[in-house]
Amino acid sequence: MSAEARIAELGLQLPDPPSPGGTYQPVVQVGDLCYVSGHGPVQVDGTMITGKVGSEMGEEDANQAARVVGLAILATLKSYLGNLDRVTRLVKVLGMVNCTPDFGTQPKVINGFSDLMVEVFGEQGRAARSAVGMGALPGNIPVEIEVIVQVSD
Repeated sequence: MSAEARIAELGLQLPDPPSPGGTYQPVVQVGDLCYVSGHGPVQVDGTMITGKVGSEMGEEDANQAARVVGLAILATLKSYLGNLDRVTRLVKVLGMVNCTPDFGTQPKVINGFSDLMVEVFGEQGRAARSAVGMGALPGNIPVEIEVIVQVSD
């Protein structure tokens, strides 16, 4: 099943692609690889989920925030590519969690993103990945994720 059909079947709603918050491109393509800049959890209504994981928000809510980041990244890719069916596989994911020093389950938080990618792209959505803790992220967002995807013409 195509990624576009899978999104429809899952009843997912993509937000508007977020505008760059600085001097950078949301996506840079080199050959068949697209490097997607870091995204935060922008919701369909345009608001951002905020909160430090481990003090202002728990693991489960942060996992859901990571899923919301995934929807924002899909929106950016769809805007850039025209159709998500051009994505042939996710290659690499860097997930950053804004968390307290004692919070240690960053990979479980980033699973919210990774699980969504597998739901949409099947096994081609399962990428190499890093999940790390950060002392702070812009705007006090709980999660920021960047990704490299392989695309077809």
